[in-house]
Amino acid sequence: MNDLLVFNIGALVTNDAGRGGLLGVIENAAVAIMDGYVVGVGSSSDVPDVFFDLPRLDAGGAAVVPGFVDPHTHLVFAGDRSDEFDRRHRGESYEQILAAGGGIHSTVGATRSAADEELFEAAAARAWRMMEHGTTTVEVKSGYGLDVDNEARILRVANQLDEALPMDVIPTFLGAHVVPTEYRFDRDAYVDLVCGPMLDACAPLAQFCDVFCDEAAFSVTESRRILEAAERHGLALRIHADQLSRVGAAALGADVGATSADHLDHATDDDLAVMRSAGTTAVLLPAVSLSMGLPYPDGRRIWDSGVTVALATDCNPGTAYVESMPFVVALAVLNMGLSTDEAIWAATRGGAQSLGLDDRGRVVPDAIADLAILDAPTHLHIAYRPDADIVAAVVKRGEVM
Repeated sequence: MNDLLVFNIGALVTNDAGRGGLLGVIENAAVAIMDGYVVGVGSSSDVPDVFFDLPRLDAGGAAVVPGFVDPHTHLVFAGDRSDEFDRRHRGESYEQILAAGGGIHSTVGATRSAADEELFEAAAARAWRMMEHGTTTVEVKSGYGLDVDNEARILRVANQLDEALPMDVIPTFLGAHVVPTEYRFDRDAYVDLVCGPMLDACAPLAQFCDVFCDEAAFSVTESRRILEAAERHGLALRIHADQLSRVGAAALGADVGATSADHLDHATDDDLAVMRSAGTTAVLLPAVSLSMGLPYPDGRRIWDSGVTVALATDCNPGTAYVESMPFVVALAVLNMGLSTDEAIWAATRGGAQSLGLDDRGRVVPDAIADLAILDAPTHLHIAYRPDADIVAAVVKRGEVM
């Protein structure tokens, strides 16, 4: 039945602004859950008697936050790129590595060669570790197949993860990650493939389409064509935008109605203005900056622009092999200018909004009952103790994991 009463919560982050402040924190709180949904939120002293018939979980005075929503990952892959990581930090640029057949291309080769079971087991292990860090909803992209059969296969694995694991997995088609080596002399033919047979095969397996729009990937013109084709196939839209340089990708995302533009390392104030007007969420990925030794996006400027901000791990084998959303929250506070409250909101409610999910990322009646119980008295410890195993327990749809 997934019924539960979580009580004796020292400080509960609800993300209900009606309760005051950005996070709507309730002291000495309780959460009543029935059939996997929140049915009551308030002070432990005010819990109606009817809820005391529910199975109980004593939080022991710990802080509780909504389950983290990670809206940008590449969980399904094979291979290892630790050597590339070392080469980058000895002076090679990512563009140089990519041009030499490394980077995404090496992961594509390993992923194409891996068996379905190998892909699933490796991705499931990553997903379980994410859940141990408090993530309860995760977006998972394709993009390491770059042909019809393998892109569809990666999305089938993502859907298998959703069926087999307690966490919610949102599949995204990213056939336009880079141009594969076999099409390097005929880009137009690859774009034709993505817009035609690849979308035909992959759209039924995905909820979103993403495109990597940058100098090292797809142009604005190519990206627009792919996104418009995806929309005709019934997919919602996302975009990797202006990560390595400013090419106008963020503005393109806003123009085509993308739910999110991700990275934004080189986005301008004008880009942010059109994103705000379009309602396009900015998904920031500080673990990429850490891993690649690059300047961090200006989170303070982006937040103050009025654009909705989300945080994500970008978990992938090459540029951010990071699985912990609490660590990403700490990076955003320590290096991007966000306050702890802002970073936690972005890692929960912001992520949910970037995926169009109104039923999570907050603890309010009728929301899915996803909670992360911290080994800490307040939510401030998430950034205060960046190396800590800060999540003591996870509640997913009312079930204690």
